[in-house]
Amino acid sequence: MNTLNRWLHSAAAGSLITVSSLIASQAAAQSPLLAPAPTLPNATTFKPPVYQAMPGQTTITQLPVAMPVVNAPGKDLPDAVQQGGPVTMAAPAPCAECATGFDFSKVPDVKPFPPSYNFPQPTGPGYYSFLDVLQGNCREAPPKYGYTRSAFQPPPFFTSDFRYLDDPNNTDHVWSDELKRIKFGDNWMFSTGGQAWYRYMTVNNQQLTAPHGEENLARVRTYGDLWYKDTFRFYVEMLSANTWNQGFAAGPNDVAAFDFLNLFIDVKLFDLDGHNIYGRVGKFEMPLGSQRLVSNIDFTNVRRTFEGASLIYRGENWDVDAWWARPTITNPYGPSGWDRKQDFAGAFTTYHPNKTDLIDVYYLYLANRTPVKQLGIVRGDYALNTFGSRYMGNANGFLWDFEGAMQLGSTSGANTVAGMATAGLGYNFKSAPWNPTVWAFYDYASGDHSPGKGNFDTFNQLFAFGHNFLGGMDLFGRQNLQDINAHVSLNPTKWLTFWTQYHYLRLDSATDALYGFTGNAVRRDATGKAGVDVGNELNFIFNFHVTANQDIQFGYGHLFGGNFMRATGKANVDYTYLTYNLKW
Repeated sequence: MNTLNRWLHSAAAGSLITVSSLIASQAAAQSPLLAPAPTLPNATTFKPPVYQAMPGQTTITQLPVAMPVVNAPGKDLPDAVQQGGPVTMAAPAPCAECATGFDFSKVPDVKPFPPSYNFPQPTGPGYYSFLDVLQGNCREAPPKYGYTRSAFQPPPFFTSDFRYLDDPNNTDHVWSDELKRIKFGDNWMFSTGGQAWYRYMTVNNQQLTAPHGEENLARVRTYGDLWYKDTFRFYVEMLSANTWNQGFAAGPNDVAAFDFLNLFIDVKLFDLDGHNIYGRVGKFEMPLGSQRLVSNIDFTNVRRTFEGASLIYRGENWDVDAWWARPTITNPYGPSGWDRKQDFAGAFTTYHPNKTDLIDVYYLYLANRTPVKQLGIVRGDYALNTFGSRYMGNANGFLWDFEGAMQLGSTSGANTVAGMATAGLGYNFKSAPWNPTVWAFYDYASGDHSPGKGNFDTFNQLFAFGHNFLGGMDLFGRQNLQDINAHVSLNPTKWLTFWTQYHYLRLDSATDALYGFTGNAVRRDATGKAGVDVGNELNFIFNFHVTANQDIQFGYGHLFGGNFMRATGKANVDYTYLTYNLKW
């Protein structure tokens, strides 16, 4: 960070252009009828009058020469010159880059972050924060803001778009804007910001393993983002996360005393159709598409990151990412390092046919050389190829979201043939009070019907995020699972969001395991006699947008355990949390 203390400042100064003898010299050379010029005042005491030019003109100082002026043939002198009056002449405008430095209006070249869930946000006149209510500030439309208006921020900070702050007509401002898009000299730009959050949580039957208790989670993130033109970027983001009054063992992503969440450089390699292709090297978050398979998991105290290299292209209609990386292993006591036994590579493309629809097509390769056996099931080492696609969009209030993936490869020497699928239809009643949106989904992830024999058919969820899709209590992974679920979102006011989820959950295979949100096997009846009925989960979430920078979120969930849960351990789960989040 010492580099940030050595900024170079530059200043530009203008000068007054003085032309003292233009009239006399040109006139004397062109006409014999001119009278002899009178003797000029002493140069040491004479101060010619200066006439103020209009904007965009160069001031010319005229000497008080008393003489007739004859318009010489073929010369187009200004009228003021011919009449002996003040002279102003337009000066050529300097080039844009000379006058203002590099044009940062397209830096960074980011696109709206793809929604993991499509809940259309309220629009039109109204109060968009509780502070707006207190101030009586009824806005005509949603204010511009570079972060999400929620207690959670799934998009990485380095994808935030504050370019609207460069618009001289922008009227949306908050105190933290002063930290963004600071220009140094002609070619440098720096931004900083961060987040501080606190979450209180109480759980009964935590992660389906029976402990009951409460915990307090807190974290602070702060970042620095330095650009040189659009050719070079250095980004660093630091994280400190901790927990206390823990009623059960801390999770693997709860504590990191000090860590670099992101630490990378971007270099522009070349231009393609007016858009840049960048090479990235370092440590970085990598949420992809819906995040059903690759996510940074914002709901955990320590977000997921990778170390490696990637190529990035953001075009008019196409976005492309290609990479090789390794997931990092959280170190509670210091900076994390990558997992040397895992390799993650692939390519992810997104096509935007219009502003409302998107089509993802992707290939994901994951190799894990760590032997794993859980509840009698051998699950490593493996090398998996995942081919998938997603189609999401909306039209005339109708919403849809379809995604599917096939997985081929090998697991512990056995061939792997597995898959997952999601089908969702929804509708947004935009003209109805409270902006209601309803969704109905079916989520499927294959299980193995004969574990240890023949092919290995359990889908591997890779680096998934289930919070939005498989229940807000984060109990289940996208493996050996069928989930019929419904969602309703309401905005009683434009600054309050209510979201409820209902899930009917079943195992795909009774002899395979029930997998938790990390992908580990947590419950199993190898005989299959416990059946496949996992149960029903109900979630309620309230988000209060207090100010542009602050949110409070409350959540409650309950799992009504089914026959499988009762046969394999404690059946029901209760979960309550309260989160305060400040972003700047």
